[in-house]
Amino acid sequence: MTETISLNHLTKIEGHATLALQIDGMQIKKCELSSVEGSRYFEGILKGHYYYEASEISSRICGICSCAHTVAAIIAIERALDVTPSPQTVALRKLLTIGERIRSHATHLYFLALPDYLGYESALSMLPKYKKEIQRALKMMKVGNEIIKVVGGRDLHPVSATVGGFLKFPPPEQILDLKTKLGSIAGDVEETAKFIGSLKNPDYSHKTEYFSLYNGRTYSIFMGHIRSKSNDFTQKEYHKYIKEYHEPYSTANFVVKEGKSYMVGALARLNNNHSHLNQPAKKLVKSLGLKFPVTNPFMNNLAQAIELVHYVDRGMEICASLKNVASEPLKKIQVKEGHGISAIEVPRGTLWHEYVLDKEGKITYANIVTPTAQNLRNMQDDIRDLLPGILHLPNNQLVVEIEKLIRSYDPCFSCSTHFLKVKWLKGSKNRKIPSQKSNK
Repeated sequence: MTETISLNHLTKIEGHATLALQIDGMQIKKCELSSVEGSRYFEGILKGHYYYEASEISSRICGICSCAHTVAAIIAIERALDVTPSPQTVALRKLLTIGERIRSHATHLYFLALPDYLGYESALSMLPKYKKEIQRALKMMKVGNEIIKVVGGRDLHPVSATVGGFLKFPPPEQILDLKTKLGSIAGDVEETAKFIGSLKNPDYSHKTEYFSLYNGRTYSIFMGHIRSKSNDFTQKEYHKYIKEYHEPYSTANFVVKEGKSYMVGALARLNNNHSHLNQPAKKLVKSLGLKFPVTNPFMNNLAQAIELVHYVDRGMEICASLKNVASEPLKKIQVKEGHGISAIEVPRGTLWHEYVLDKEGKITYANIVTPTAQNLRNMQDDIRDLLPGILHLPNNQLVVEIEKLIRSYDPCFSCSTHFLKVKWLKGSKNRKIPSQKSNK
């Protein structure tokens, strides 16, 4: 008998998404994961605007990753105009994105992913038993916010970073204060990684390509080429390898590499760059007994936790290097025709920005490829691959396991949803199944 399962309004993700499944016995006839966000036309909005507006407009794509879009846009525009930022500017940009990564990873791990593993509906329902853990998450998020506020000028949609440098520089004492605050959560991020590492993940493996920036020297944020186990190409070459396409059931584009799905994000970065982690994170990886490559997508949660350890330590290093931070003029900009591409690592994976400018410095073409768009096909393939092994589960538990897999990718469809409806169709008989309720 053919059974159709529709998951509408997946909860505890950033945005709106649905999943439609059609199952005939043990055969998966249809598996369609789709974004149901309304079209937002950011690339069209950017056309006709001046180069210096790109970062301000694109940051509005996402509140969670506004710093990422700001920096990616700035770097792409600078490459179009042949502008080379100063070492101090690069360091400040790295610190800005590290602040956002700490905030984003802490939010995802504790408020979106963890309830699945502990059997709760939400982080709020966890509070009576896991108050210490929630307080730990809030402390980390607060430090991340503080970094963004100090470096970016405010804690959402930064205003200090611009093409050619910064409009305002934090005084040295604020940078040193950030170093102290990062040090204050060093123990919290290690406890987080140990806690996430103690959780039992489904016994599942799905080999795919893992793409991330790689420069052979550091755990790359901005610089480097794109690498996986069997591929290596420059940022300028991305059109040759990465293709966007549209499915009629989704408002979000899908992205493939030579027709096949791939994964970006913390797990991809860890698989490609684990040898370049800072010492505290390397020590943690060894204690956890991880062997690379890790091919279980549920382990993306642990990869984020390991990254928290790395980025807190890296953030302190950057703060130390900026102890004599001082105001400096913006780089001189010669407005001209140009074409610039940037790829940077952001919380959910590799983010692409591409711009073409005319002789007046106006944007004539814009293309933005987000991590979630790149992961969408791989998520769909993972669900299809996971299902045969869990079809024996009760209906509600089946839904929980699928949602857990989707959330492990930390997808961002733009804003949060609030409820889940599940509809099961068997022949002509409809049977509504409520969302999973906690018994705690």
